[in-house]
Amino acid sequence: MDSAKGRPRVPLRDWARYRFDRTLARSTGTLMGWLVITCLAVVVPVSLLLVWTDPGSPASLSERLIATWRISAETLRLGAATGTPLRLLLSAVLGLVALLCVSTLVGVITTGLAERMAELSRGRSTVLEQGHVLVLGWSDQVTTVVGELVAARTPRRPRAIVLLADRDKAEMEGALTARVAPAPRARIICRSGPAGDPDVLALVSPRSASTVVVLPSAEPTADAEVLRILLALRAVLGEDTDGPPVLAAVRDDRYRAPARLAAGPRGTVLETDTVTARLIAQCVGRAGLSLVLRDLLDFAGDEFHLADATAFHHGPFGATLLSHPHSCVVGLLTPEGRTLLNPPADTVVPPGSRLIVLARDDHSTRVEDCRHLVDVSAIVAARPERAGPSRLLLLGWNRRAPLVLDQLRSTARPGSVVDVVVDSAVPGPREPEGGGGEAVGPDVRFRSAPLSRPESLLGLDLDPYDAVVVLGPDRGDGPDHPDDWTLVALLAVRLLEQRTGRETRVVTELVDDRNRPLAPVNSGSDVIVSGLLIGLLMAQIAQNRHLAPVFEELFSAEGNNVCLRPAGAYIRPGAEAAFAAVVAAARDRGECAIGYRRHDAARTGPGDHGIRLNPPKGERRVWHAEDQVVVVATAHHQLPTVAAGPGESAVPDSA
Repeated sequence: MDSAKGRPRVPLRDWARYRFDRTLARSTGTLMGWLVITCLAVVVPVSLLLVWTDPGSPASLSERLIATWRISAETLRLGAATGTPLRLLLSAVLGLVALLCVSTLVGVITTGLAERMAELSRGRSTVLEQGHVLVLGWSDQVTTVVGELVAARTPRRPRAIVLLADRDKAEMEGALTARVAPAPRARIICRSGPAGDPDVLALVSPRSASTVVVLPSAEPTADAEVLRILLALRAVLGEDTDGPPVLAAVRDDRYRAPARLAAGPRGTVLETDTVTARLIAQCVGRAGLSLVLRDLLDFAGDEFHLADATAFHHGPFGATLLSHPHSCVVGLLTPEGRTLLNPPADTVVPPGSRLIVLARDDHSTRVEDCRHLVDVSAIVAARPERAGPSRLLLLGWNRRAPLVLDQLRSTARPGSVVDVVVDSAVPGPREPEGGGGEAVGPDVRFRSAPLSRPESLLGLDLDPYDAVVVLGPDRGDGPDHPDDWTLVALLAVRLLEQRTGRETRVVTELVDDRNRPLAPVNSGSDVIVSGLLIGLLMAQIAQNRHLAPVFEELFSAEGNNVCLRPAGAYIRPGAEAAFAAVVAAARDRGECAIGYRRHDAARTGPGDHGIRLNPPKGERRVWHAEDQVVVVATAHHQLPTVAAGPGESAVPDSA
């Protein structure tokens, strides 16, 4: 401390550094001057040392100074001319000019390369690809869509997948690298920018793409953004009717008609909330359906393909079911482009049509007669299904809950009851919508309860219910991660099961697939990861847009769906028979068998849960009454059988 001034004493080193920094900050010329002084302070003494320590150096002082000059000039690239002082000065001037020109040229090149690298890192360069799949937008489904397109095993697989989103290019590449398995024949190209800007959209060559996929974001304005992207795509493509097919997804049904108009005649628009609600409603009465659909939609196993039907022209559709040893026929694509899923067996196959088959790939759809594999003695006679009313508990509320109730109303058996318990802290209905008039579908009753408190969940009485549906809150209506509340609710249901010793079928929806292994549910329950299944569905349609009507019908409340039915309804329990016998039995019932689920799932391979889709027709096994057969069939009244009388009180007072 300086006692006279009352100020702390500054160390000499810090003071010198401060003065040096101030000098450098004045101008570029000052910086160059310091560089010259520093170079001379190092080069000249070292050159003198080299000359004076060299045994072969000249003896005279003048010659040694000339040698020192030559070494210093060569080091600093100032030239090595000797002679009069004028020659030395001119040599130094030429050396400085040359150094300035070379340095300037190097600086220009370095700056240009740096700017170009920065532009490339921002993802604003033009993409010159042919036949690529163009994915526009960023959402929870993007890694699933891109990953499935990479894993697709078809000859028409695109050489490149181009992704355009208003996100940092490095961030997108990092997310895709972490979640998408690498493939030697597929390239992922990321570009950054707003996909709704026609100028930016033109950089990714949409006109030469094989398919364009538009994904909705997680923002509240996602559907409006999808419309903007579709309009920008239309502005880039113009009125070209030969443009690539467009696949888009919206959440709200009100945006579907405008999106279809903007997508054009070759466009397909999916309603993600409606599809998710249909899947939840279908899984309520079909244990294991979510596992079957996941296996059916991904490209890791068997998926739907279009096969040649020339050998069956003018013949009945039923003859095709036992004519493919390694694929399962489920329908027809007519020459007019109309899809017939599970048509009657006597439907005539018109010329020019193609078969819709479940197969490993396009090469496994060869034709071969399999009728000799059918053991008629193992087939049992068809029996009518006996089904009564059911009772269902729906916990939680989100924007898809009204759609789920609509689906349950259209599929429930007469006399069924659906009790809805919503969190009093989350906006939701307090009475059924559309009341009045003749009651249609199940009796729907509403009750509010503080579901965010675990003691409220543990106070529920699950005994009267045949199944429980758990719906997490929307983002922004509850916890930051909707799956957190869902997992807590599932834990409460699990504890209630342990108290009563009775397992309850649970159907729940999760947002993040990484939380699926954490869901505490029993083996008879279904966990639907909505974003994952929607992504798988979009990847399937992106690979073959002719399959869009197939999935539209499979996931609808009417028409043909994927069903799991007891194997004892097709094959005599305990009998050993080939899968061809199951196909024949299903054909006689107006169904298309596509696989089965073993009752002893714990003995099967890890991760398959006993599900076997598209087994060879010649595969023989002993069939048990607890096995299930996976069929494409018309399904009515899919809610499970009731466990209590329909007149009893369903909602506990403790709720």
